[in-house]
Amino acid sequence: MDAARARKLGGRIAQIVAEMLERRIKDPRLGFVTVTDARLTNDLREATVFYTVYGSADERAGTAAALASALGVIRSEVGHQTGLRHTPSLEFRLDTVPDNARNIEELVARAREADAALAAVREGAQPAGEADPYRVPAGNDTAEDDAAVPGQDDHLAETPAPG
Repeated sequence: MDAARARKLGGRIAQIVAEMLERRIKDPRLGFVTVTDARLTNDLREATVFYTVYGSADERAGTAAALASALGVIRSEVGHQTGLRHTPSLEFRLDTVPDNARNIEELVARAREADAALAAVREGAQPAGEADPYRVPAGNDTAEDDAAVPGQDDHLAETPAPG
């Protein structure tokens, strides 16, 4: 099948599931759920619905149980609204992207703190050697002398002129 069609149907399934969770599923174990994505296989037989739950680990476990118990109702509604010949089997997975993003933000904050500490240490530091570590020959003060390197153009003088 076409991958673009699978992506489009995945978006439609995510929308249907979100509406179902908001309006029709009245399970008290269902926490504050957000459907983040739905992905279909290219043969349109299996769909994975990703969701996030705001709350503790107990609320996440309760939400997972509520979604598992409402799986049949949600799948039948998906089949009804999409009009597919074969309704895809649904699997709910907790989306780890927000947790990963939070961890990355914490690592970046730690790196910024380390950079600030290094900048504070570096503030009054002096170089270990001379201020200009590159040595300049004593008689080489003009710009013309800097441009001319001895022996660089010697091969051009020996070449006879064409003609």
